[in-house]
Amino acid sequence: MTTVDLLDVAAAARWVAERGPERIISELADALAEDFRRWPELDKRPRIASHSRDGVIELMPASDDVTYGFKYVNGHPLNPTRGYQTVTAFGVLSEVHNGYPTFLAEMTLLTALRTAATSALAARTLARPGARTHALIGTGTQAEFQALGMRAALGATQVRAWDVDPAAREKFVRNARALGFDVHEATSAEDAVAGADVVTTCTADKRNATVLTAAMLATAAPGVHVNAIGGDCPGKTELEASILTAPGTAVVTEYTPQTRIEGEIQQLADDFAVTELWEILTGQASGRTDPDQVTVFDSVGFAVEDWTTLRFVHAALRSDPAGRELLQQVDLIAEPTDPKDLFSLVATPLLQPQG
Repeated sequence: MTTVDLLDVAAAARWVAERGPERIISELADALAEDFRRWPELDKRPRIASHSRDGVIELMPASDDVTYGFKYVNGHPLNPTRGYQTVTAFGVLSEVHNGYPTFLAEMTLLTALRTAATSALAARTLARPGARTHALIGTGTQAEFQALGMRAALGATQVRAWDVDPAAREKFVRNARALGFDVHEATSAEDAVAGADVVTTCTADKRNATVLTAAMLATAAPGVHVNAIGGDCPGKTELEASILTAPGTAVVTEYTPQTRIEGEIQQLADDFAVTELWEILTGQASGRTDPDQVTVFDSVGFAVEDWTTLRFVHAALRSDPAGRELLQQVDLIAEPTDPKDLFSLVATPLLQPQG
């Protein structure tokens, strides 16, 4: 019998806690860099999204010639007011040569790690050397992971945090200080951004919002880098458009056809010039060209990142005896003795001789 490895929420939480989320984010950023460098080889497409008045449900597939993967994920901004998570997800890996699934995993926790690792990769590629102060606008479920990502990538130990929800802000401050960060609980988004080397926007409202303006960004440190990670659907933005169009600003995306629909650049003309992250990582394009240049990573979350994460986590678990113990085995593959006789699995009682 062929079984499928299963990583459930409890096992994933235990693995992350024991291995350490900051270590995982750092290692995953390296794995992402490897896969971004072979970007042209990968089978890529924008996510398949089903929008409703309540939120969005999406499928996100990616593949190479060996392994196929997809993530199922939702985004429902008002869920916390009803006692639900804003985002929940699971993912699957399969072998390309026969289509058999090999790994089924929760991806709510893993998505948080993958998003932080992608931000970390972008920051270490684009941020000014010596960047240490991190402004965080939005302190919901992603915030602690983002802070750990910036510390892993840049050594950023100072965090200036703001959220319109005082409870979310207080939660983050409490957790971040326990993690060893020097936290300034900002009184506004403007206060958070002042003097920052890196600014992360990670808000959940499904609307054309302006949580970061050009005037606010002008008070940040020269050569500030922005990770705009909240945009993930049409009609949802966080940045004032003039930030993107300011002379000299470098705007970097993951997969531009998806970002033009869902990211900050949906506010701009389709011919607005951007650079994809993989082009910088392979040396085909420049990222930051001046210490005082503003750089923006317009991140919407792309399927390759989830595919990389699933492969990274599965390999890490399988290579460690303690990790293998966290995996359950699930019978998901119907395998009759004769591959052409699927009916045999249900026919035994029906084919008994009748008295």
